[in-house]
Amino acid sequence: MGTTKHTGPIKLPKQPDPKLWVSKAPFGLGRVKPHHIKETAKIAWENRDQLPYAYRILTQGVCDGCALGVSGLYDRTLEGPHLCTTRLNVLRLSTMPAIKPEELHRDIDELARLDSTALRKLGRIPYPLIRRQGERRFSRLTWDEALEMIAAKIRSIDPKQLAFYLTARGITNESYYAAAKVARLLGTNNIDNASRICHSPSKTALKRSVGIGASSCNYKDWIGTDVLVFWGSVAANNQPVSTKYMYAAKRKGTKIIVINPYYEPSMEQYWIPSIPESALFGTRLADDFYQVNIGGDIAFMNGVMKHWFEMEMEAPGSAIDRAFVNEHTNGYTALREHVMKQRWEQLERSSGLSQERMLEFARLLAKAKSAVFVWSMGLTQHRFGTDNISQVANLALLRGFLGREHCGLMPIRGHSGVQGSGEMGADPFSLPGGDYKAADRSRIEKLWGFELPAWQGDIVGVSLENALLPQDHERKLKLFYTSGGNFLETMPDPAFVQRCLQSVDIRVHQDIVLNTSTLADAREAVLVLPAMTRYEQPGGGTSTSTERMVYFSPEIKGPRIGEARAEWAIYAELAVRVDPQNKRRIGFGDAQGIRREIAQAVPYYDGVQHLAERGDVFQWGGAWLCEGGVCPTPDGRGQLIPIELPELRKPEGHFMVTTRRGKQFNSMIYSDIDPFNNADRYDVLINGEDAASLGLREGDAVVVYNRYGLLHGRAKPAAIRRGNIGVHWPEGNSLIPKGVYEPHAGIPEYNIAAVVEKAETYHAFKDTKYVEKRIAELETEME
Repeated sequence: MGTTKHTGPIKLPKQPDPKLWVSKAPFGLGRVKPHHIKETAKIAWENRDQLPYAYRILTQGVCDGCALGVSGLYDRTLEGPHLCTTRLNVLRLSTMPAIKPEELHRDIDELARLDSTALRKLGRIPYPLIRRQGERRFSRLTWDEALEMIAAKIRSIDPKQLAFYLTARGITNESYYAAAKVARLLGTNNIDNASRICHSPSKTALKRSVGIGASSCNYKDWIGTDVLVFWGSVAANNQPVSTKYMYAAKRKGTKIIVINPYYEPSMEQYWIPSIPESALFGTRLADDFYQVNIGGDIAFMNGVMKHWFEMEMEAPGSAIDRAFVNEHTNGYTALREHVMKQRWEQLERSSGLSQERMLEFARLLAKAKSAVFVWSMGLTQHRFGTDNISQVANLALLRGFLGREHCGLMPIRGHSGVQGSGEMGADPFSLPGGDYKAADRSRIEKLWGFELPAWQGDIVGVSLENALLPQDHERKLKLFYTSGGNFLETMPDPAFVQRCLQSVDIRVHQDIVLNTSTLADAREAVLVLPAMTRYEQPGGGTSTSTERMVYFSPEIKGPRIGEARAEWAIYAELAVRVDPQNKRRIGFGDAQGIRREIAQAVPYYDGVQHLAERGDVFQWGGAWLCEGGVCPTPDGRGQLIPIELPELRKPEGHFMVTTRRGKQFNSMIYSDIDPFNNADRYDVLINGEDAASLGLREGDAVVVYNRYGLLHGRAKPAAIRRGNIGVHWPEGNSLIPKGVYEPHAGIPEYNIAAVVEKAETYHAFKDTKYVEKRIAELETEME
C-alpha cells in the first residue's frame, strides 16, 4: 500500500494543437467513424419517456458502464464533464418500463426466436416468474413462493451441489459482499463472478509477481508518462472516456504504443465528443502499432528483454534499472539466463515480428524514464494468460516502472463494478480482504460468527460442467443461482453450455432483463427474480473503479419497477428462508450496515463506511501500490519469473482465430455494424495477402471451421497480421473448445486455430466425412 494520496483532477490545455488533428474536414465527414451527435440524439429519443430521470442518473449516479469511474459527469482525472455513448447506450436499461404482460407470458418458442438485443428491448422484469419443466410459458408467482421454493431446494441438496454467479452488470460492492457471505452461510464455496472470463489472470499474475491484485497506478499517470502501452486492449472502443485521457497524454508529449494483431482504427484516431477540438478535427492517438501474432506476446517480450540484456553487455545500465532491480526484485539471474537461451528465429516466428522491430520497442522503453502498461482481454483470454501478465510485470520490474508517478501496471476493467467482486469475496479463491486460506478463513469466521466451508469451490465454467455429472455425484450441480450473466453468449461452445444449463434441476436468474439463457429449459424449473439497478437500491451503493477509487452512487428519485428488489436484500432474505436462525448471522439490515461490515472485513476498505452522499469517494491503497518499489510480498520484493514460450503451432492451412468486440458493451450488442471499420457482425477480418492466396474478395461468403464448430461469414480484408483472423464475440464462440481453462486463474481459452474456406467450396462437399477428412489432413494437436 502507498502513502501518497491522489491529488485530484487536472486541467486540459486551452489552446488547440493542430499537429494532432486527423483532418481539417469537420466532424470526420466522409470517414468511417462513430457519429456521436447522431447517436446521442437517437439515445435521447429512446429515453424520451423518462428524460428527467435519465438526466438525474447521468448527473448524480456513478456510471454503470466501464470501470473508469465517472461520478455524475465528472471523474478524478480531468476537469470538465465526461460522457460517452457506451454509458448512454446502457442508460436505457435503467429508464425503460416493465415488460408488457402479453410479451412476458408469450409461448416460450416465440420468445426464443428473439435474440438478446430484442429480449432486452422488451423492458424490465416486473415480478417473480417461474417456468416448470414442460410448461410453455412463464407464469407469475409471489416473492414468498419463489424464495420458499429456492430455499426448499437448497435444504434438500449437498452444499457442493449449489453454485452462485454474479455478473458485473452495475452490481455494487454491497451486493457482492452479501452474496459472498450468504453463499458461505449456506455452506457452499461455489461462487464466482464476471472476472473469471476477463481479468482473473491479471489478479493471479500480479499477486505472484508483485503481490497486488489491482492496478498499481491511476489514469492520471497516463498524462505525462514517457510511454503509454496498450497491450491487447482497445480502450477507445471498450472504455471510450479513456480517449480523453489519451488526448491529455498526447498534449503532454506521451508516446502511445498499441500491441495487437489487428491495427485497430479506433486506437489510431478518434473524435472525442467532450473535447471541442477533437470532436471537430479528430485526434491522432497511437504513435506506433506492433502487430504481434495471436498468442505471440510472450515471444515478443522475451525478444525485448533479450535485446536489453545484450545492450547491458555492451553498456551496463543502458537498458536495465540496476539499482531498482538489485534493491526491489528477486530472480534476475534466472530470468536473464532463460531469456538469453532463446533463439531469435524462434522468437520471430512465434511473435510474428522481426528482431529489428523488437529492438525498436526495447530502445524506446530503455530510453524512457517512465511508462504505464495497460492491458485487457488480448493478453488474458489465453490458456497462458497468467504468464502473459507476469511477462508484462517482468518488463516493468526490469525498468523500475512501478510504485511512482507516471509508472505502473494497469489491467483496465470493462465493467463498472467487477474490481470489487473478488475484494468482497464473491470468488471461490477469495474472502473479503484476503484469499481463501486458513488465516483468512479464521479471520472471517470470527467476524461473521459461523464456520466457513473448508473445501475448494469451483470456477463457474466447472460448475456448469458439473451439471452433467451423475445424479448422485456430490458435486452434481442441482441449483444454479446467477445474478445477471448470459453464458450462452459469453462461454465457448454455446451448444454445450445449453446442455449444461438444461441439466440443472433449478436455475435462478436474478436480473433486470431477459436474455437467451433465461429461456433455456431446466429439469425442474426456471425462476426469474426482478432486481433493482444500482440507482434504485435503497441506501445507495458503492463500486470500485480500475484505479481503486471507491465511489458512492446514491439512490436516485424516479420510477420503480413493479416488485424489483435490491440484490443484496434478496440474498439476505433467501438465507433466512433456508434457516430462520440465519437472520442473526446475516448481521446487516440496510446498505449502510453492509458498508460498516465491509470496513471490518476488508481492512483496506476502511473508509467505505463513511460514504453516504453523492460525490463521496476514496481510493484504497493510495495513489500507487508498491510505492517506492516496495511490494506487499513476504520480503517486500517483486519476483522476476522466467516464462516459457507457448509455442502455438498452427497446423498447415490454418489461421489463428481471435475474438473481438464491435459496437457492444460486453455481450450486449448495440449495432450490427462496427462504426470504426464498417464490419458486419459476421465479417471475418483477414489479411489482404491471405485473402488473395485463398482467392477471396471482400464480401465473399466463407466458412471458418475446426473440429469444435464452424462459423458462416464473409471475408473482409483488413490490417491484421498474416496467418491470423478476427471474428466477433460472441458470434465466433462456436469455434472455441469447451473445458479449456488457464491453469492458474481458470479463464477459458478464447483463441484457437481454424480453416478458412470459400463457402461454395465447403458446401460443394456437403457430407460430414469431407469436413472430417479436411480437418484430419490439416490439423494436428496444438502444443
